[in-house]
Amino acid sequence: MSVNITYFVHGTTIDNEKDLASGWCDTDLSELGVKQSIELKECIKNKKFDVVFCSDLIRAVHSAELTFKNIEIIKDKRLRECNYGYFTRKKSSEFKNRLNNFIENPFPNGESYYDVENRVRELVKYLKDNYNNKNIAIVCHQAPQLALDVILKNMTWLEAIDNDWRITHSWQPGWEYVIE
Repeated sequence: MSVNITYFVHGTTIDNEKDLASGWCDTDLSELGVKQSIELKECIKNKKFDVVFCSDLIRAVHSAELTFKNIEIIKDKRLRECNYGYFTRKKSSEFKNRLNNFIENPFPNGESYYDVENRVRELVKYLKDNYNNKNIAIVCHQAPQLALDVILKNMTWLEAIDNDWRITHSWQPGWEYVIE
């Protein structure tokens, strides 16, 4: 009994194009993000999903709606990006090179990566209890994907952060995870 998950990052946002860290700010997709989400549909046309879970933030919702047609989409706040607190809508370059400082300690007026991990652990348990033998797409953000690496690939937070595809510039049309 297992649950197969394919994680997809939301399309590029207006904030991404300005090097701003959105966190819980509800910024929408840019024209490029819309194009990416539509093109992703073609990249994954041979994959079959039973359901799509996405963050309740509009950038993830719009990405999911553009990519997945005729599949139930469930918005789940546990898949939100990390709450960057003070750093919300600040230049990503101001703090993204020191994310390891916020693994245990929360961002000022925000949350820690352990907080994100706890949210995602709750979702993983829910999926295991309710979606055995299903193929699930997840559309969300950086921190929840790193949490999936920690929870389902047994990485440490430092390993997950250091191996993040955003640093290595190795985007791909989906990352596979399995809940055993």
